Amino acid sequence: MPLPSHLLPALVLLLARSPGWAWVPSHCRSPGQAACNFVCDCRDCSDEAQCGYRGASPALGTPFACDFEQDSCGWRDISTSGYSWLRDRAGAALEGPGPHSDHTLGTDLGWYMAVGTHRGKEASTAALRSPTLREAAPSCKLRLWYHAASGDVAELRLEVTHGSETLILWQSTGPWDPGWQELAVTTGRIRGDFRVTFSATRNATHRGAVALDDLAFWDCGLPTPQASCPLGHHHCQNKVCVEPQQLCDGEDNCGDLSDEDPLTCGRHTATDFETGLGPWNRSEGWSRNHSAGGPERPSWPRRDHSRNSAQGSFLVSVAEPGTPAILSSPEFQASGASNCSLIFYHYLHGSEAGCLQLFLQTLGSSAPQAPVLLRRRRGELGTAWVRDRVDIQSAHPFQILLAGQTGPGGVVGLDDLILSDHCRPVPEVSTLQPLPPGPWAPVPQPLPPSSRLQDSCKQGHFACGDLCVPPEQLCDFEEQCAGGEDEQACGTTDFESLEAGGWEDASVGRLQWRRLSAQESQGSSAAAAGHFLSLQRAWGQLSTEARVLTPLLGPSGPSCELHLAYYLQSQPRGFLALVVVDNGSRELAWQALSSSAGGWKVDKVLLGARRRPFQLEFVGLVDLDGPDQQGAGVDNVTLRDCSPTVTTKRDREVSCNFERDTCSWYPGHLSDTHWRWVESRGPDHDHTTGQGHFVLLDPTDPLAWGHSAHLLSRPQVPAAPTECLSFWYYLHGPQIGTLRLAMRREGEETHLWSRSGTQGNRWHEAWATLSHQPGSRAQYQLLFEGLRDGYHGTMALDDVAVRPGPCWAPHHCSFEDSDCGFSSGGRGLWRRQANASGHTAWGPPTDHTTETAQGMGAWQGQGLGGWPGAGRLMLAPPGHYMVVDTSPDALPRGQTASLTSKEYRPPAQPACLTFWYHGSLHNPGTLRVHLEKGRKHQVLSLSAHGGLAWRLGSVDVQAEQAWRVSARWGAPPPPRELPGPTAAALPCTHQVVFEAVAAGVAHSYVALDDLLLQDGPCPRPGSCDFESGLCGWSHLAWPSLGGYSWDWGGGATPSRYPQPPVDHTLGTKAGTCPLEPGGEATQRPHTATWLPAAHRVHAPSRGGPAHPASARALRAGSAHQPGINLLLFPGHFAFFETGVLGPGGRAAWLRSEPLPATPASCLRFWYHMGFPEHFYKGELRVLLRSTQGQLAVWGTGGHRRHQWLEAQVEVASTKEFQVVFEATLGGQPALGPIALDDVEYLAGQRCQQPAPSPGDTAAPVSVPTAVGSALLLLMLLVLLGLGGRRWLQKRGSCPFQSNTEATAPGFDNILFNADGVTLPASVTSDP
Repeated sequence: MPLPSHLLPALVLLLARSPGWAWVPSHCRSPGQAACNFVCDCRDCSDEAQCGYRGASPALGTPFACDFEQDSCGWRDISTSGYSWLRDRAGAALEGPGPHSDHTLGTDLGWYMAVGTHRGKEASTAALRSPTLREAAPSCKLRLWYHAASGDVAELRLEVTHGSETLILWQSTGPWDPGWQELAVTTGRIRGDFRVTFSATRNATHRGAVALDDLAFWDCGLPTPQASCPLGHHHCQNKVCVEPQQLCDGEDNCGDLSDEDPLTCGRHTATDFETGLGPWNRSEGWSRNHSAGGPERPSWPRRDHSRNSAQGSFLVSVAEPGTPAILSSPEFQASGASNCSLIFYHYLHGSEAGCLQLFLQTLGSSAPQAPVLLRRRRGELGTAWVRDRVDIQSAHPFQILLAGQTGPGGVVGLDDLILSDHCRPVPEVSTLQPLPPGPWAPVPQPLPPSSRLQDSCKQGHFACGDLCVPPEQLCDFEEQCAGGEDEQACGTTDFESLEAGGWEDASVGRLQWRRLSAQESQGSSAAAAGHFLSLQRAWGQLSTEARVLTPLLGPSGPSCELHLAYYLQSQPRGFLALVVVDNGSRELAWQALSSSAGGWKVDKVLLGARRRPFQLEFVGLVDLDGPDQQGAGVDNVTLRDCSPTVTTKRDREVSCNFERDTCSWYPGHLSDTHWRWVESRGPDHDHTTGQGHFVLLDPTDPLAWGHSAHLLSRPQVPAAPTECLSFWYYLHGPQIGTLRLAMRREGEETHLWSRSGTQGNRWHEAWATLSHQPGSRAQYQLLFEGLRDGYHGTMALDDVAVRPGPCWAPHHCSFEDSDCGFSSGGRGLWRRQANASGHTAWGPPTDHTTETAQGMGAWQGQGLGGWPGAGRLMLAPPGHYMVVDTSPDALPRGQTASLTSKEYRPPAQPACLTFWYHGSLHNPGTLRVHLEKGRKHQVLSLSAHGGLAWRLGSVDVQAEQAWRVSARWGAPPPPRELPGPTAAALPCTHQVVFEAVAAGVAHSYVALDDLLLQDGPCPRPGSCDFESGLCGWSHLAWPSLGGYSWDWGGGATPSRYPQPPVDHTLGTKAGTCPLEPGGEATQRPHTATWLPAAHRVHAPSRGGPAHPASARALRAGSAHQPGINLLLFPGHFAFFETGVLGPGGRAAWLRSEPLPATPASCLRFWYHMGFPEHFYKGELRVLLRSTQGQLAVWGTGGHRRHQWLEAQVEVASTKEFQVVFEATLGGQPALGPIALDDVEYLAGQRCQQPAPSPGDTAAPVSVPTAVGSALLLLMLLVLLGLGGRRWLQKRGSCPFQSNTEATAPGFDNILFNADGVTLPASVTSDP
């Protein structure tokens, strides 16, 4: 099982200056001689173009690979039905169960080969064939990644055709794991031309979605001719150089068979089993067989080694598991000074319990001698024939014994046994001495305890005393035996004992792991006393890295760690890595790269909670022929706190600011996508101090393909019947995915909270109430899940806290996960509903949050606001909303139905509560909004007139009082009725109430969705200065446009995406100004935030992932006199980074709320486009969308930099409509933002002085006049700036913000309060 292919390019090293990879510049030969032979005969490798791979460079260790990003590399579809292969990408597929991303890039813009879903009524096969390839070396290996949905495909098959024979390299009928799966197969030596075919078969009931990506041919080229060879190497007849150990080894290493010439190898005794056993004798259990017509077992060899054919013969063990089959050689004379060498090829596949052992049985002495173990191979080695060699030097006559022992479903095979000319049979064969009875205990390396069976226990059980331990309880980190014998060979070891902690070498190349003493070693390893695990030379011919594995382990607990000592000395390249092997998948857990320092080091690796079974694997690669005694070793391996029952003090620490560690939180390991504990760096900063630690999920760093990543708490016991979990989250990026919170208890999972898509370049606070049964001690577990349904952006978490009691009402409620604490009273007329079918008796066909009947992650079933739009992609959790049936039989005219929220936390400054409502087509009634503080105060009444679109309502909320929302349906009261999304101001109260009137019309309803409380007063419809958010503008990602979103941010907050340095509203990043108590701000209230000199970090003005302007202002304000307040002026805007679109991206939309029909209205806005001059061009367009279709009314393509430009557009529509800002590219992909600010919709007003359209030509102006005017203007601005600065200095007004920031020390979790995080004194004030 090789190291994952995405790690090998960075880590692989070809050993011993292999002449097989030598490259000599030469003249290009004709295509018939040189094309597609895995050797770059031309300097530009053009002779290897379109050969099923992209031409590789002549660098050592570089594979010939194809990622399908540019083209199909010469692969073509040869299917004979509509079920066929094509080059495709996830972003272009409108439907089907295919991959969400490619394997190369891990995004929806990457390309792969795919079989489109086929709905035919007959079984069919789709076949993808390579071009004609030539001359594969014996070490040739094909690696690829495939994606197939279990239950959707009948069979997958990989074949190679050469000559008249088609050979099956791999075949599978599933089931297949979700996501991309790696396949690695060896082709063996192929002479002449051949072709590779990958086929997928579906039956009449399957749709058959399959994808293929990242094909790579490794070590497939034959050596190139050399003028001379290194000392000791063999010069073949075709001038190729091969190493001495490759002579007479049964493989065509030269390419012309001259290394296997009978003149050179005639005295060797070779047995290929084609005509019989030769000089070897077999016991019961070995059977001579071949692939053609063999058993239909997945593990059965597909070909022999001698002929690389299904018709070739080999020897296979058919003995029952636990009963070895013995193959014995003839009796040989004492070897004397020369070695008797045996080269043999073995096959172990299908079972971890399969085992092949080679013993030396000495003869002729007076007392019988026990067989001595010389070599053992155990476990899974894949579908390849692996070479090995044993050199024997004995003072007595001897025999060689090969014992094969199969495991359940496994196969052990032998082929090509080659005895050297120094193996001299005795003239007369003496009687073979019998082997010791029962299970063998060879010397000097005994089998692990798990194989020392006693007659009283079943096969596979472990006996200790009177106890028989079943296999599933071995190495489970729980001692069953009194002395812990069942856990002694389970990875923990100092390598002093012969068992070596159960670690088994599984190498198939030129390196192997061996237990070595310090006296046997040289170089850096000599510093270690006793024994250790060392990289040594081996006889294998396949992949170069060495592997050693533990037995099957698990389950493990969250605190499980591996501690080790290691050394690595390898230049210029080399590596040492720890890989976790889990159900066929491989996860890199730790690595040390090439180093020239040498010397022993210690380290530890968090393994965490994992299911059984899993294995640990050390993978190493060094150049033992390099300078400075290169090598690698491992010692003192210890697995600590791995029992699932182990508990520590931090297991109870759910509240965590992640400054010291991750407390009770740990990453899940169900995929290769992981949350990482990181330190603030660059644009990614924590929330606690701006300079500390947090947990981060980046869908592209490191590259991963798992669909989701889990961050889990350790199991907790409820501290109260109701608890409140608060946390700060960061969800930012043009195509970021979904963040969800769930609670697990007694096998059930309850969703508590979720957000999808970008939430702006800042940290947000959220909370969720945890409800438990009173008096229950049942443990629960919290789970944050990051879904990779987006590929550009960042997720982060910080400052998690749990306190007794319920939470405040959430600032944002989409009803996707719960009812957010809303109560509908005793009658229960309101209900949370998901219109998954789109055809329920009453209720909107889609929710507002996702605008689909199927919910988050689904492709739209309807267009914007209910108008015709995109197609479907796949099923997803349906979108939810709250709805009340106002039909006469459910709610008679004149009666009411109420919906009441929990209390909201008092806002620190004036805020705006927005909500979206939807009414049935026929007179749904009226929605009224009330406040409650002992009694109700009506503040807003809306006509819930029907239609296809959701409409926006808003209410201004004053500060410093707790309040809540209630919605009620009933008879219309006397107060006035305000049509449309009109806002009204609320006094400071404890409760807000919605009310409505039912008109007595059948099949009528009113629905609510997406309640949001944000800072600042409510804007006018269609208008926004973006200081507090996006107002009523929607940035929902549309998959039909590529799934990208407009974002929200400010120049003061560092971002990983380019954006304007300042906003337009304030013209600054973030200004701070100290004011005396009672002083007044000159800016508008909603653009400023008042902060006292010492304020908590959870203030609503908190900034983004970089340390926010508010915290900088706090530190700056600490130098002022006590009692002085600070007024913050953060500038924000909406923006989109077009560079993420890539070559296959399309556009991103920013949409207004539905606006009423108008004969003429004016839309004014400011835009910013930052693209390099002349080379790239972004495009910004204004669209009007209604039931009549889509109309472009304005557009510009810009490459201007660092300037805000004003535009105004006169709009008219006879139908209700939406304004859409569309950002896209007009040329090549390039980094460059398109930004919007100060959008103002003037309903019923014509634009008075329209700005020149982008294509207009300005009046001609002479160059001297233009230059003179510019100079005069510049001088005037300089004079005004100097005068203003002098005036500000006299007034003592707002100074410029300092660029320096104080460094805050890290701190533990004791700084949590019940309602937030308090900074240390060193952060909030000067010493």
